[in-house]
Amino acid sequence: MGAAPQLVRPVKTVVDGVVRQVEVPPLVAPSVRGALGDIPFDNAREAPEAVVLARKQPDGSWEDVTAARFAAEVLAVAKGLIAEGLRPGDRLAIMARTTYEWTLLDFAGWAAGLVTVPVYPTASAHQARWIIHDSGAVACAVEDTAQARLISGERAALPGLVHLWEFDTGALARLVKAGEHIPDALVHERRALCSPDTVATLVYTSGTTGQPKGCVLTHGNFLAEVDNAVELLHPVFRAVSKEPASTLLFLPLAHVFGRMVAIGCLRARVRLGHAPSIATEDLLADLAGFRPTFLLAIPYVLEKVYNTARATAEKMGRGSSFDRAARIARTLGEAVEGRAPGLGLRAARALYDPLVYRRIRTALGGHVKYVISGGSPLGRRLATFYTGAGIEVFEGYGLTETTGASTVTPPQAPRLGTVGWPLPGTAVRIADDGEVLLRGRHVFAGYWNSDPAHGPYVSYAGEPGLWLATGDIGELDADGYLTITGRKKDLIITSGGKNVAPAPLEDWLRAHPLVGQCMVVGDNRPYITALITLEPEGLAHWRRMRKREQVPLRELVRDEELLADLQRAVDEANQLVSRAESIRRFAVLPTDFTEARGHLTPSLKLRRAAIARDYEREIEGLYRR
Repeated sequence: MGAAPQLVRPVKTVVDGVVRQVEVPPLVAPSVRGALGDIPFDNAREAPEAVVLARKQPDGSWEDVTAARFAAEVLAVAKGLIAEGLRPGDRLAIMARTTYEWTLLDFAGWAAGLVTVPVYPTASAHQARWIIHDSGAVACAVEDTAQARLISGERAALPGLVHLWEFDTGALARLVKAGEHIPDALVHERRALCSPDTVATLVYTSGTTGQPKGCVLTHGNFLAEVDNAVELLHPVFRAVSKEPASTLLFLPLAHVFGRMVAIGCLRARVRLGHAPSIATEDLLADLAGFRPTFLLAIPYVLEKVYNTARATAEKMGRGSSFDRAARIARTLGEAVEGRAPGLGLRAARALYDPLVYRRIRTALGGHVKYVISGGSPLGRRLATFYTGAGIEVFEGYGLTETTGASTVTPPQAPRLGTVGWPLPGTAVRIADDGEVLLRGRHVFAGYWNSDPAHGPYVSYAGEPGLWLATGDIGELDADGYLTITGRKKDLIITSGGKNVAPAPLEDWLRAHPLVGQCMVVGDNRPYITALITLEPEGLAHWRRMRKREQVPLRELVRDEELLADLQRAVDEANQLVSRAESIRRFAVLPTDFTEARGHLTPSLKLRRAAIARDYEREIEGLYRR
């Protein structure tokens, strides 16, 4: 257990009194040899009895997996892949939920010199076919029969796909059997062929418009990312008490955030478990059984935990008490930035800890000390609440093209509501139009099957080197903290010429218990409006509390009391912005935005054009006098 690294402050570039660029030097020297496939074997050699994974058993218990055992399993499966004729550089697609088998096959693929290609388990036949075809995958592993049928139905359009394996029918065991005659040395020879510059994976962007594009990420991209993240987030990844660090991963491994976490945990020898279902009941049961010390989450999950706790308190007649506790928690959360709580606030914390805060921690397994949030902005309200409830929050920002995080909250200098400073080894610049530009060893090598000259890179002011143009709009404060205010292409320009970033309003409203999704509208319109969908669990609770269980949903969306509750939420959100940027009117939709209906990407981002097309009539109605 080493000492925590010293705080490394960013180097700032100030132009006309405004911070335009910040850069943090790397905490770890870049890897000049080796690759991700070496990690299990390095762990087995250096700490064979260290627990690096845990596997859920049929009875709900968790079986620990040592470094030595995992390396042996990786070796056996890698030998099977070689026995099946897969050659170095071949692409292996994996379509499954977040499971132990996913991570095992990922590392086995790397040990065999392959390039792994994740496919979302919820992907449509068209999406899966596109990714397998575009990547040129020669093999695909799926989790269950339904996915096997989906891929089988596309085989005629995938002449290059030679193998289709299914986890649930024992595919990995058969690979192990097939590889029994392959010498171990052949796997080690394959590993030796890989270097930091070798392609490790093609991660396809979910794409809010058009076909997904495969981001080419190298072994060196991941090593630069995880090595600096592990060193920076020392309290999270290193045991700082007698309790070893552990996490339960429920993010999809098809998303770069979840993948980066899995690799980082194996690299740091953090006990890693997999939770395939994020249904509230399933996830809470897995958290209670696994008892992680930290979690990686998207804001949606943290909103669900908060809203479930609020609904439970209201059902018990303690809604106002919960709200007081939440206000106190947010005030306590502010204290991390230097405003120490007074005697009265400390007394209130002691009062509400067993009543509210401990219950929140228990819902997350009881041992969680840290949460790393990414994927979309968490917002200051939830960040300060969880901090005040005794869970330290680290918020990050990044893209598939940057192998995950490019900025993160520095542990010793948090500033809630921002996405922190650049990850060590990263530079962040704000272009003249407000676009966030990034540079670092974790930035990808380009898009698969695309001309590198047409990649998303820009030079800046004649300086050497290229920057990744993110498409996000942001700003740096005087101390170098980055805040993301919206997407460049999502920026709304009203007919009066007012520029409006929809993300802050949408993020605030999505945190409300009744709101499932929200899309702000107003491009070339006289004022801002919004489409709102209802969150099923929050709505069910609202129905019970107000005796509306039997009212059909299409009638309920016009219920005056429901609309009044939503109007109060909109009024709160409008306090974030000026009058010209505020939501004047909104429509409540009787159906939710879903991936299946083409309104959300697999990572739950809005497909704005599709929503605007399908709800054109509702939008037009918001602008009729």
